[in-house]
Amino acid sequence: MKKTYKIEVDCANCAAKMEEAAGKVSGVEKATVSYMTQKMQVTFAEGAQPHTVMQEVLAACKKVEDDCEIFGI
Repeated sequence: MKKTYKIEVDCANCAAKMEEAAGKVSGVEKATVSYMTQKMQVTFAEGAQPHTVMQEVLAACKKVEDDCEIFGI
């Protein structure tokens, strides 16, 4: 399952770090962040609970960019 989330991030380098952090979360098959469009596309692993996984993605992203926001979780 693939879903796109609106994000708030203030630099392209931070977006790349958020992408890397999100990709390491259990239940995420792939995460792609676009700084230009302010969106994160997440593909969930089979059987993953998207809401729970996205809460963990947000926590992981806040470790690299503490003022980031992900909307629509």
